[in-house]
Amino acid sequence: MGKKVLVIKQIRSGIGRPEKHKRILKSLGFRKLNQVRVVDDVPEIRGQINKIPHLVEILEEKEVD
Repeated sequence: MGKKVLVIKQIRSGIGRPEKHKRILKSLGFRKLNQVRVVDDVPEIRGQINKIPHLVEILEEKEVD
């Protein structure tokens, strides 16, 4: 059984957002708008994504060997 990963994309800019939201974007590895990242599907990452649903989008949930 492989581990689960999420493919997420930044859909809105962090400019003008609270500092907390900017730190979350940075911790997820985003630097530019429309950038796509593959991250582990763990509760910590899900919590971060749930705090900024207006800035990021989950494109895909998949299992990797």
